[in-house]
Amino acid sequence: MKSWKSKIAGIALASLFTVALSACGSSNSNSDASGSPSAASPSASASASSASDKPVTLTMLVSGAKAANGADFELETLPKLVKEKFPNVTLEVQKLPDEQYYTSVKAKLAAGEGPDIFLVFPNMANMGAIEVAKAGYAADLSDMSFWNNVSASAKNDMSYEGKPYAVAKGMDILGTYYNKALFAKAGITEVPKDWPSFLAAAEKLKAAGITPITMGDKDPWVVQFGMYQLAANSVYPADKDFDKKLQTGETALTDAKWVKTVNQYKELYDKGYVAKGSLGMASAQAVQQFVDGKAAMIFTGTWDLPGVTAKGASEFDRGFFSLPGNDAGQPVYASAATAAGYAINAKSEHLDIAKQIFEYMYDGKSPLFQAWVDSNPSISVFNGVPLKNEIFKDVLSDIQSTGHAFYFCNQMWPAGVSDVMQSKFAEIIGGKKTTAEEVTKAMQDKYTELNKG
Repeated sequence: MKSWKSKIAGIALASLFTVALSACGSSNSNSDASGSPSAASPSASASASSASDKPVTLTMLVSGAKAANGADFELETLPKLVKEKFPNVTLEVQKLPDEQYYTSVKAKLAAGEGPDIFLVFPNMANMGAIEVAKAGYAADLSDMSFWNNVSASAKNDMSYEGKPYAVAKGMDILGTYYNKALFAKAGITEVPKDWPSFLAAAEKLKAAGITPITMGDKDPWVVQFGMYQLAANSVYPADKDFDKKLQTGETALTDAKWVKTVNQYKELYDKGYVAKGSLGMASAQAVQQFVDGKAAMIFTGTWDLPGVTAKGASEFDRGFFSLPGNDAGQPVYASAATAAGYAINAKSEHLDIAKQIFEYMYDGKSPLFQAWVDSNPSISVFNGVPLKNEIFKDVLSDIQSTGHAFYFCNQMWPAGVSDVMQSKFAEIIGGKKTTAEEVTKAMQDKYTELNKG
């Protein structure tokens, strides 16, 4: 019998394309004849109205920063709309910085004091669906009535042994946000389509006195944002089963394709294309530098749209493209995957009420569902929800028409491998003579350690 790791690797490789093809709703096989979300079942509607009149307080813990503009969905809109539907229910939400979130939520769940609702990531990622399901932290959501309105791939990526444990926010794409005015100033007339033309564009920006790229490397996880885009072009097109083979020892992270990937990212720092002092700059500071017009590009994902489009010291049009790590003449592959989503604590004293809130939130028509869709920068995996952020149209259209995309690497690695990749690559950013071979060896050593059994 195949191990659960092998099974999920196959699911992840296939699922991305299903999500991408269904992202705008009309092509999703789960849609009804009109292409609109089907109504929640009568039993679900009844359930959503049956919360006890006894005052109840639910807690929710998520990661991220407060919305830069307007009401924050999780901190403000969600509690308000839950209270309107369920007057006896008070939802208390806490939002923590990403790294702090992982530490805090794991400690709370392990101590039996976890929040009623918490944020979960797909597959094998840190705080991934597989991890929280195996630990018994997340409740089985198989009985929810809305699954026919969710793409099968998004459901699968939040499942363990065939049962879903979280509801994904949508599909996220890693990409390169860029300042169209600065590109024009440097004489760049079109977005780069391969690695040589990307380097040429960065050189033009630098020659024009413009910082090509800003990254907040003080937050180590941002290293993933550029690295995974490059891996989507340098690792997986030549071996779509790379991670499945990694599990069985048929290949390794020391493979020449991964060495090439690390060297590509290293080149951006070696040539001074990334803002100086990035190791002392937090991700929020890098975003601010971008919106103030002080750098032409930033690597991050769809989830960061509110931040990178916030008002800054400079007004300019933004664009979005996949970082082209491909060789000249080869197609560009995007880095895209099922987004994080919400799970319910299996040990919650208010499990039934939390499930009623989920039924209401994901019924496809409620004010809460509409508010969630309106505030969510991720590309929806719910039937009939159109793409609302035009900035992602070109990349999404390319994924839909070609299928050229691969998942985020860390979704298929044991939690901890990406941490080693980040810390070891930070040595390069910091000026040490660490080589790409040393980075990949550290990654493989950690993978071997964590993948035992």
